Amino acid sequence: MGVNMWQILLVLAIFLLLFGRGKIPALMGDLASGIKNFKQGMREDEEETPKDTLANRSSTETSAVEPAATAAALSEKTSR
Repeated sequence: MGVNMWQILLVLAIFLLLFGRGKIPALMGDLASGIKNFKQGMREDEEETPKDTLANRSSTETSAVEPAATAAALSEKTSR
């Protein structure tokens, strides 16, 4: 059951009747600017991510050392 040409034309005709010929270019312009802003935001987010990743690595490495040091200190206390 595919979409045939009559169904597409019917949807386009309803869309044209609802929004009119004047509003469709404005809607498409708003949609285009929204997509443009979204892509720009994604690029900005990618530029900030490497900085955050380096900060997270250093804190993760530090926190990974702390439990090991704590475990070693506990084992020394119990062996005494």
